[in-house]
Amino acid sequence: MDRFDAMRVFARIVERRSFTRAADDLNLPRATVTDAIKAMEARLGVQLLRRTTRQVTPTLEGEAYYGRCLRLIADMEDAEKAFAGAPPKGPLRIDVHGTMARYLLFPHLPAFLQRYPDIELDVSEGDRYVDLVREGVDCAVRVGKLRDSDLVAHRLTHLKEATAASPDYCKRHGVPRDIEALSGRHRNGDDRTNDPIADQSADRGAGHFMVGFKSTATGALLPLEFRRDGQVHAVTLPSRVRVSGAESYVGAACAGFGIIQSPRYRLEALFEAGQLMPLLEDYPPPSNPVSIVYARTRLPSPRLRAFIEWADEIFRGPDI
Repeated sequence: MDRFDAMRVFARIVERRSFTRAADDLNLPRATVTDAIKAMEARLGVQLLRRTTRQVTPTLEGEAYYGRCLRLIADMEDAEKAFAGAPPKGPLRIDVHGTMARYLLFPHLPAFLQRYPDIELDVSEGDRYVDLVREGVDCAVRVGKLRDSDLVAHRLTHLKEATAASPDYCKRHGVPRDIEALSGRHRNGDDRTNDPIADQSADRGAGHFMVGFKSTATGALLPLEFRRDGQVHAVTLPSRVRVSGAESYVGAACAGFGIIQSPRYRLEALFEAGQLMPLLEDYPPPSNPVSIVYARTRLPSPRLRAFIEWADEIFRGPDI
């Protein structure tokens, strides 16, 4: 194994914290991976990796060498492709927040794969924040404000949000016409509305419920947010049902468990089908930024740059 291949092996072990997982990613025998690291450490005269029964972590020397390996590998790949004129190729691992993969990315992916037939996509979808480096993910499409200072963020667009509840819920609890109505109060002291569905409510004036959505970072329930007079007002309502997944969140609202706020693209079809109805449209939730993020310690590969450029194209224009 030459030195550049050994660097790739070493970098993947650091990222995956495992000899076995790195070997699987690179389609190499585990013994080959082990021998490559032994030879590398012997040649450099330092210990690069600290092995335990649970995981593999880099030493201080290993961390420094890892950064240099990434730069050298990226420079070499770019130089070879620039001279060869070769199109991007190889696997690209992407993690997508919430339901965006199914509703916003997958409808456009055939065109991407036709443009780059040698790129292989591995797409994971969820509501938790993955550790990109440790889990071997090249980039993530994330929604909302970013907390990770060690990530490079490329802004794509903003997602419009909407407030919604099921018609059955509104029959039981009324249709709120302003923010104060959510807690059973009204700005003018009058809790009556002209909405025929609201007039059927048996519990009007007693306040509303929300479907609780648990933060993946803190476990706390996220409040509902509304824009009024240039300010954002956060409202936390009682919740009888609490969830941690985007699909369960929408499903609970369709079942009548309370009010939700979700990206409008996800709710439009449910509005048209009558399963949900929009609420408080004069007080819309703030829109959320959508970004592609990747590790600051890793220069984007040609295939990652191709994906970012393509994503810029499909998200270009007005907010979604």
